[in-house]
Amino acid sequence: MNRKPIPALRLISLIGLVLVAAGCSGHSTASDTSGPTGAADSPSGPELSTVLFLGDSVAAGEALPLAAAFEASDVGFESIASDGGGNVVGPFSDKNWEKLPGQITSAEPDVVVYQITTYDWGSRTEQRDAYDRLLSTVTDAGARLVFVTSPPIKPDDFYRPHMGELERAPEAARTVADSSEKAVLLDAGAVWGDTYQQVTDGKAYRSADGIHTCPQGAARFTEWLLGELAKRYSGFTPADAQEWANTGWSADEHFTNC
Repeated sequence: MNRKPIPALRLISLIGLVLVAAGCSGHSTASDTSGPTGAADSPSGPELSTVLFLGDSVAAGEALPLAAAFEASDVGFESIASDGGGNVVGPFSDKNWEKLPGQITSAEPDVVVYQITTYDWGSRTEQRDAYDRLLSTVTDAGARLVFVTSPPIKPDDFYRPHMGELERAPEAARTVADSSEKAVLLDAGAVWGDTYQQVTDGKAYRSADGIHTCPQGAARFTEWLLGELAKRYSGFTPADAQEWANTGWSADEHFTNC
């Protein structure tokens, strides 16, 4: 089914509305927290030239505006987010680990962004060990690791038995991030809030399926993530939304439930 892209001016105005709402919501970004997890690098810190994005189908949808925004910002970007997988712990993770180290190395990234997936099931120890393994793999490739919390979901029968595991995954990632100067956890609650909300300001930011994002939400997430990276990497100035908001990505099939 062909879908018309959301006009640039509409997306840009929606991004602005959510920025204002986030500032009034009481949610804080990771840069607002204390300790190593929230500490930004100094202005003389590392530069940013290539970003590798990891995650599941939620991340695959977000990767569409991210690709456009990084291109407009003159930064290399590659997504290996995978529908039905992409996780480093839980089901399918053993298959993912067979290829993941090679994918990370071949991408030659400065930064690997791992958005915690809806499949990151396991005990605290299993989650922590997997995230620590990811950190070691990323640092061995000469890159830094950015964990990003995933959007809250509206669980169906498939996810409901695993909600406790998903809710504690950020804690495990934070423990690993706090152990290294080359890792950070970013809390995307500033974008998504604490609970699933399909509609924000009268517009659909999340898919009706309770899991995925819509173009408006994905655009807001892009604006937020690039802003967080700009705080930590010298010389990186995100492109204005006018340069990437209406490049055709909003018509992708990932947004068919929006």
